[in-house]
Amino acid sequence: MIDSMEIKEIMEHLPHRYPFLLVDRVVSMELGKRIHAYKNVSFNEPHFTGHFPHHPVMPGVLIMEALAQAAGILAFKTAGEKPTPGSLFMFAGIDDARFKRQVMPGDQLHLHVEIERWMRNVLKLKAEARVDGELAAEARLICAKKDV
Repeated sequence: MIDSMEIKEIMEHLPHRYPFLLVDRVVSMELGKRIHAYKNVSFNEPHFTGHFPHHPVMPGVLIMEALAQAAGILAFKTAGEKPTPGSLFMFAGIDDARFKRQVMPGDQLHLHVEIERWMRNVLKLKAEARVDGELAAEARLICAKKDV
């Protein structure tokens, strides 16, 4: 069990950088099983300038991306690897995505991802995003390790 990871270690396990790094902290992680991370949603993020500027709402695709990034951290840590310029975990599919609550500036988006199956280089995951304990979004994610 890993208790937490701060941003410096997160950046070692994800290739993403500003403005596309969407995980601020890992709260806990059980290698090969699950991760709980979060993203602090801030009004100064670039998508809020154009995504309903008078009613800023975090785009659902970015919520899914945040969940996938948490999954990527879990996958790399479980495999004992770090991303390289030649190898990444990438989206292969999103099934049963549902959005239940708007995510707005000031919210802390908690990312809960659980591995359901890992076959060779493909992971199937159950993912939930929550704000104040309330379900904001859920989906089944498929991620694959790709040589790029």
